[in-house]
Amino acid sequence: MRVNALYRDDFYLSTCEAVVTAVHDDGGIELNQTCFYATSGGQPGDTGQLERADGTKIALGQTKHGAGKNVIIHVPLENEPRPEVGETLVLHVDWPRRYRLMRMHTACHLLSVICSYPITGAAVGEEESRVDFDMSETIDKDEVTAKLMELVGQNHPVYQQWITDEELAANPDIVKSKNVRPPVGLGRVSLVCIGENSSIDSQPCGGTHVSETQEVGQIHIAKIEKKGKENRRFRIRFGTPGEEARQRGDHND
Repeated sequence: MRVNALYRDDFYLSTCEAVVTAVHDDGGIELNQTCFYATSGGQPGDTGQLERADGTKIALGQTKHGAGKNVIIHVPLENEPRPEVGETLVLHVDWPRRYRLMRMHTACHLLSVICSYPITGAAVGEEESRVDFDMSETIDKDEVTAKLMELVGQNHPVYQQWITDEELAANPDIVKSKNVRPPVGLGRVSLVCIGENSSIDSQPCGGTHVSETQEVGQIHIAKIEKKGKENRRFRIRFGTPGEEARQRGDHND
């Protein structure tokens, strides 16, 4: 059954009601609609709780896609109660975790603006994200951090627009990723736009993002690694390099 993925139209929706449409043998739960993001495009799926009518809760360990992008499976932790098909539940996303992922994912988009090279890989995390670029040039991480924070501080709007699968096929050059193609088959593709009239960036992406760059907060490039002759891996972390050094216990004697 095709699920109504509410998060695609509202990244800030953290709770909703839904009806159980299927319960798999392994405990996976399908719903008629959901605000839980399913793992895709390098961004982890949401965790949280499903609340039953009697107030008991089903804790979720992950949210993932099923056979296709139109199937979303909510996977409970071990030994959690099983709901019945037809039961109405109230969904509660772990919002602090989701919001950190939204901030991080937006930061990855900002990095792709500064480093305008084809993207060969990416992974969004709560504490650290990475973006791999097809590049051989040497670049200073502090310089990249400064440019990132300039974009953050300018507080550009971040919003989405929709194009059809056919429009994407007719304009393949708008995709920055070298190895991963945007999800198609749902009839429409989300464009994540940064800046008024997409003045900063416009990129097909099905992930969740904040509504303005200032929400990203303090970030920095912690490391740039050489991963082959023409591949560089950028690691993005929250905070400043100084804060990170203090957390590690580094001292300047």
